[in-house]
Amino acid sequence: MDIKIFGPGCPKCKAMEKHAREAVGQVGADAEVTKIEDLNEMADHGVMITPALSIDGDILVSGRVASPDEIAGWIQERV
Repeated sequence: MDIKIFGPGCPKCKAMEKHAREAVGQVGADAEVTKIEDLNEMADHGVMITPALSIDGDILVSGRVASPDEIAGWIQERV
């Protein structure tokens, strides 16, 4: 499973990354969490508002920080 966090490094983006890593630990999923900070790469993925999170290429949230439980639910839907 490929989880990407998109954001330039602001506090909300860092919180999203932290929540994603917590969710992976909660679920025990075999997932790689990657932080994308490059604006061109964000645009290539269709991200216009940060923070954003994608799982396996699907943008699931943009413009707000998702909770660890919310992210864990998305992960479980894909396992």
